[in-house]
Amino acid sequence: MAGGDTRDALRVLVVTAVAAEAEAVAAGLGAPGSVPGLSVRTVAGGVGPAAAAAATTRELVRAAADGAPYRLVVSAGIGGGFAPHAPVGSLVVADAIVAADLGAQTPDGFLTVAELGFGRAVHHPPAALAARAAEATGARCAPVLTVSTVTGSAARAAELSGRHPRAAAEAMEGFGVAEAAAAEGVPVLEVRAVSNPVGPRDRTAWRIGEALAALRTGFAALAPVLATAPADTTADTTVVTAPAPVPVSEEQP
Repeated sequence: MAGGDTRDALRVLVVTAVAAEAEAVAAGLGAPGSVPGLSVRTVAGGVGPAAAAAATTRELVRAAADGAPYRLVVSAGIGGGFAPHAPVGSLVVADAIVAADLGAQTPDGFLTVAELGFGRAVHHPPAALAARAAEATGARCAPVLTVSTVTGSAARAAELSGRHPRAAAEAMEGFGVAEAAAAEGVPVLEVRAVSNPVGPRDRTAWRIGEALAALRTGFAALAPVLATAPADTTADTTVVTAPAPVPVSEEQP
């Protein structure tokens, strides 16, 4: 946490996939007292939407039972960037968190889980908060796709871009975090630092260190925005049709 009296602080839960991401977030937030009125817990919840949802639910339920509920959840980490929207080293703040491969393949193309009538395919973070977060961090505000299988070919990248032309990034946890947050009535943001282009899998093109550095500096700029989040945050509960936990890495008490 950054702040003084934790009894009055805004409590924010940040969920990443792995410890390196959680450590970058915590480093960006700085030492306790850096941002008055803000208490942040960073958790490395595991890779993929299922692990992320389980970790988020566990933390939200535990906090509520302790009488200190979280007011905002942030899915954060590194991910792939769609050219030309998000080059390597840039940041993306989601204005939509999209389940891009949850649905069915048909002879006529992909149908989302929402189009199949089984739930939602998109979560929308609070628009004003997402816009302020993007402005403060210099990020692009655009859809972030959640996939269970990372894109590794030009054909797959083109297919995703065709269905989601505004998408700027893909990652593996955001929709799981958002589903868990929505179930508990807590609003959500997603912040991604781009480590590689979305497309043919090429490990030599990955810049993980650069992306983690961008995540760290991004959260340093984001912290004052998070401290003012209660003014305009509401949980997204609208169904929208769209074209094993790792230990806590660090807490800012």
